[in-house]
Parts: sequence; structure tokens; C-alpha cells
Amino acid sequence: MPNLLSQYRRYLTNYESLLAYSLLGLAGGLASGLVVMAFELVIAEIAGLWGVGDGGEDFESLPQWAWFALPAGGALLLGALYSLLKPEDRETGIVHVISRMHSHYGALPMRNALLQFLGGAFALASGQSGGREGPGVHLGGAVNSLLGQRLGLPNNSLRVLIACGTAGGIAAAFHTPLAGVIFAMEVIIVGYSVVGFIPVMLAAVSASAISFTLSGSEPLFNLPAVRLGSMAELPIILLLGLCCGLAVAAFIRLIRVTANLGHWPVAARFAFAGCVTGALALGVPQILGIGYDSLQLIVQGEIALSVLLMMALCKLIATATSCGMGLPVGLIGPNLLIGACIGAALAIICNRLGLGLESDPILYVVIGMGAAMGAVLNAPLAAILAVIELTH
Repeated sequence: MPNLLSQYRRYLTNYESLLAYSLLGLAGGLASGLVVMAFELVIAEIAGLWGVGDGGEDFESLPQWAWFALPAGGALLLGALYSLLKPEDRETGIVHVISRMHSHYGALPMRNALLQFLGGAFALASGQSGGREGPGVHLGGAVNSLLGQRLGLPNNSLRVLIACGTAGGIAAAFHTPLAGVIFAMEVIIVGYSVVGFIPVMLAAVSASAISFTLSGSEPLFNLPAVRLGSMAELPIILLLGLCCGLAVAAFIRLIRVTANLGHWPVAARFAFAGCVTGALALGVPQILGIGYDSLQLIVQGEIALSVLLMMALCKLIATATSCGMGLPVGLIGPNLLIGACIGAALAIICNRLGLGLESDPILYVVIGMGAAMGAVLNAPLAAILAVIELTH
């Protein structure tokens, strides 16, 4: 076995060793798929402790006092635990993965990965406004990097392993293997090559297979078939893109503003973010947690215009504050919800103005989701494929 491993390492020193890297891709996809499924299970189990059902999504059924107390108290507790850690051990998420790719040869630490798993699960289960995809990317990349470090693989293979892990993380969290591949290429590697593409593709497919096996093959959102009713609606679609772009720009600006408060003690920062989320949730409880249950209601046309606008605004503020203050949550899922709210609201407004849209309003919901996701990640191709796969 040692001789075999030594020979395999030699193969990996040659970047053109397609078969060797393909084996890495398969192993990386299986590992990332399993860790993301475990992460989602832990979220649901922790949330179930205080009566949140539907896999940790149904915060609206809690008593009204809990809409504030749960995120505020959970963030305060998490901040107190974070204060016991060194600043470098608190780094999590997609930015951490990209940073380690460029400055540490792809070596991701175990401590940060454990913090992302436990801290991220607790944050989302306690109602913090965020997504599970950012943590999934970190966990998928970390478990692959740690595997490579354990086997003593060369640094160039660690970078490929992290790309495989991030693709697998997106594929498993969203059930979107194609989007996982393009996300890894467009955001993590920032380049395309045949040798890099094939192991990443194998990782995304194997992670999806794990996800489908353990959680079922149904899409996250059940939508009817939709199409563009008239080319005359293209200016409205352009307006939708502009609105989503402005919302994401405000989202990013608010993250930067809150990040400037990084000199505050970590417990104070987390408590502030939790109180902001809790205060907003007293008026709009749909912003608590990831928000996929609310997104399904939007798709079904069951949310009024005023609520849609309030959801978009409050989700934007709560998520940007949480991310800026350093809570271990992601921003992809919330931006899907923000884009969906904007798309549904625009369709309702156009119909009320008598413009008579020929397209189903669901089309505008889907386009809004893709526009917001593409804008916040600066990865339009990954966003397009994610929305296509998410909605089948």
C-alpha cells in the first residue's frame, strides 16, 4: 500500500495525469456530498430541539416572542463561544477557501472546518438569516484538502481537490451538478482546462448521487413549465435585472459598512446581528433561517405584494448584517429569495398597471433568482445553470 500511494503521488506531480486526477475527483465528490448531507441533518436536528419543523425551516410556527429571542440569544451564545478562539480560527466560508487557495497552497485547517460545521449549523438552526451553500462550499473544500494533506499529496493536487470539494458542496446542497462544476471553475479556480474540468465534473456528479440517494431526487422548488409569452416583455425583464443588480449592490455595500465594525468584540458583533434579525423578524418572520419555505410560497403565488417588498428589504438587511458581522452563514440562498421577491413583485405591479403580461409570473420569479445570484457571486453562468437545475 505505501508503494502504491507513493506511485500515485508521483502521478499527481504531473498535471496532465488525467486518470489520477479523475480518481481524486470521485473521492472528493463522495466526501463533500457526505459532509454536506451531515451538515443539513445537524441543522434540522438542532432546530428540532426548539420545535422548528420542516427540516429547520418552519420558524413562522414558533411563538412571536421566539422570533426575536431565538436569533438574538443564539447569536449571543455563538459570539461568546467565538470569543474564546483566535481571530485566524474564526475564518469561514467561500472567502476563506479562496484565500487559502491563493496564499496557503490549498491547505485548509481542521479547526476552521469544525467551526464552520458546528457554528454554521447552530447559526442557521437558531434562525440567523443566511444560506447553507457558503458553509457547504467551505466544508466540501476542507474535507478534500484535509484528505489530500493526510495522504501527503502534492500542493497542485490540493488545489484540484478543493475545486472538486466546492463543486461537490454546491451540487449536494442544491442538487445541481452542472452549476457546481461551473461555480468551481468560475469562482474558485477562475479558469477552464480539460484536466481541471473532468475531475471537478466527476466530483459534482458523485456528490449529487450521494445527495439524491440520501435525500431524494425531487427538485428544491416544484414549478410548472414556463416560457416567455411575448418579446415585448424584454424591456420589463431588463428592468428586473436592473432592480436585482441595485438590490445586490445595496447588499454588498451594507456588508462593507457592517464589516467596518470589525474592531468590536466578536460577542458584541454577533449579538448586534442577532438583534437586527430578531427585530426585523417580529414584522416579517419569513426572513428567519434559509427561507426556502418562503420561496416555495412565492413560486405558488401565495404572498401579497406588500409582503414581498418587505421580505426582500428585511432579508437583505438581516443577511448583509449577519455576513458583515462575521456569522458563519452563506449568502447564496438569501439572494435567491431576494431575487424571487423582486421578480414576483415586478410581475404583480406590471399586471396592476394594466400591462397585461403574457408570461406566467413564475417566469419573473425564476429570472429574478438567477439575476440576484449571478450578481452577488459575479458568476452569471453558474447562476443560470443553478436556476435551470433547481427548477428542472
